[in-house]
Amino acid sequence: MEQVFRTLALQAGARIMEIYDADDFEVKAKSDDSPVTEADEAADALISAGIRDAFPDTTLVTEEQAASHSQTASSFVIVDPLDGTKEFVKRRGDFTVNIAYVENGVPVRGVVYAPAKGRLFYTDADGRSVEETGAFSVDTKGDVSPISVSKPDNSALLVVASKSHRDAATDDYIGKYSVADMKSAGSSLKFCLVATGEADLYPRLGRTMEWDTAAGDAVLRGAGGHVIRFDDHSPFIYGKAGYENPFFIAHAPGVDLKAG
Repeated sequence: MEQVFRTLALQAGARIMEIYDADDFEVKAKSDDSPVTEADEAADALISAGIRDAFPDTTLVTEEQAASHSQTASSFVIVDPLDGTKEFVKRRGDFTVNIAYVENGVPVRGVVYAPAKGRLFYTDADGRSVEETGAFSVDTKGDVSPISVSKPDNSALLVVASKSHRDAATDDYIGKYSVADMKSAGSSLKFCLVATGEADLYPRLGRTMEWDTAAGDAVLRGAGGHVIRFDDHSPFIYGKAGYENPFFIAHAPGVDLKAG
């Protein structure tokens, strides 16, 4: 599964970058007024074909085919072929390819690839998270290093928050902490920054879907981190009806979590 996910993410990332580097590309609006581009659709088609070929008996859930997902399963592959479409459209680079495998409500395998940033994160065969560096060859792995969450200093926390979805409620919540450094990032990269120890805390007080979070969540869990519900700090689960998430907090163990 690790190899299939990695290969498909790299192939999708290459196709996305072809479109990203073109002089122009088409941007359409979905029914919820969120943007979708030909890159989203091309990456979705590529990844979906690859997953169905490799795992024909596994339920597949993707953002671009969300209207067809009427029933949930205990185990499934979930895909956001281009998370951070707004960042893509604005050519800011903070977009990712996301593929995850969920088992009994928990994302146990995942890959997050940020092709414009040159960063590739995934869970290995043992479920531990790594970052690969190098040329990102589809056929040959580059150098792989284990990643791990930080040991946070609650008097000087490192916080990351959304670049495109920041609001007053998020700022008010972050204000409950002693913050030494504040980063803004797009897409599922925020989970990966917590996973590598580049941030300690990522609160999200806004609407997300399971395909937005599953792969980054898997990478964070494999690095020793946690994702919990914002309202009651209970475990964050997947396979919910409609695949819609509640507000959440992603964090390194040791963060003195505040109530909302």
